[in-house]
Amino acid sequence: MTRAVLLDLDGTLSDSRPGIAASFRHTLTRLGHDPDQTGDLTWAVGPPIAVSLEQLLAPYGDDRVAEALAIYREQYSAVGLYDCAAYPGVVAMLDRLRAAGMTMCIATSKRKDFAERVIDHLNLRPFVRTVYGALPGGGLEHKKDLLAHILDAEGFDAAACVMVGDRLHDIEAAKANAIRSIGAVWGYGGRAELEAAGADAIADAPEDIAPLTLG
Repeated sequence: MTRAVLLDLDGTLSDSRPGIAASFRHTLTRLGHDPDQTGDLTWAVGPPIAVSLEQLLAPYGDDRVAEALAIYREQYSAVGLYDCAAYPGVVAMLDRLRAAGMTMCIATSKRKDFAERVIDHLNLRPFVRTVYGALPGGGLEHKKDLLAHILDAEGFDAAACVMVGDRLHDIEAAKANAIRSIGAVWGYGGRAELEAAGADAIADAPEDIAPLTLG
């Protein structure tokens, strides 16, 4: 039986907040809004981008989500995507999991083609079997549906999988698919959010993931 680790990307492997936040602010500016009114945008990193944009635009009384999404993706693809870095300890974590024979797949709400480019930019390709994300034409934006798709596409047994993520969406999606979950405290959700979502285990740092997974 294949033992697999499904890994979220933003906030779990990659600190992508600088590029994503800057792309959100660029989008608001292009739509004629003052981005300085948004404050800290950490909350907006992790959920599907359209969901975050809808919430960002709501205080302005603006419902141009589709237009905002197009502006965001243009800016993020050209500039924001590269403003990220792997968290300290992530490469060592992946290396240890690989040495233990774990199969690793990316499971992200980020659009798949963007996620592929981030993985290559961070030189993480050697560790990853497949990158799964939202489809460019629409579909699989919700993590629950994405994990179900991965189980089907890879033929994984949910009981032999672990989902590692930093937001409640990761934990809830894992539960919906009967997958064990580990919350990554170093990401954008924080301990309280992950515990409230019902994570099966909590990792304070990347070096905690292998013991929690392999134990």
